[in-house]
Amino acid sequence: MDGSHRVVLALGSNLGDSPAILMAAVEEISEFVTGIRSSCKYRTAPVGGPSQPYYLNSVLLGVTNLRQEELLTRLQAIETNHGRQRREHWGARTLDIDLIDFDSLLWQSETLNLPHPRAYERAFVLVPWNEVDPEAILIGHGSVRSLLAGVDASGVKRA
Repeated sequence: MDGSHRVVLALGSNLGDSPAILMAAVEEISEFVTGIRSSCKYRTAPVGGPSQPYYLNSVLLGVTNLRQEELLTRLQAIETNHGRQRREHWGARTLDIDLIDFDSLLWQSETLNLPHPRAYERAFVLVPWNEVDPEAILIGHGSVRSLLAGVDASGVKRA
């Protein structure tokens, strides 16, 4: 699985200076993901977890030469560098970077499931993804456009 791999990443932040954090994260990601196309930023209601502030979310498309597990490790390092602490499941965070899709690969390991197991039902992923790639397909689930039609996207607003 060497070579170029098409990836879809979802970024979110609801602690600290979220616009600046997301901008810095994209710059850091661009060191190993090229040809980045980014959606607009969206203000989104938190899903699950404790009461917390609204999120700022976006989706990136790009190409990487890293393998999926290497990519995950690099993304998690960026989260940590921005103060991400993994204390509370679905809790507030300075930065969250989810690997949504990697070459339409079906993959399961102890650390990574592809595609992201809840992407198909999350409007805060589907809305920006559909914006940047209206023809996108989420392997095992269908077109992003049709998935979006089946979710409540009322809590997702352009920032």
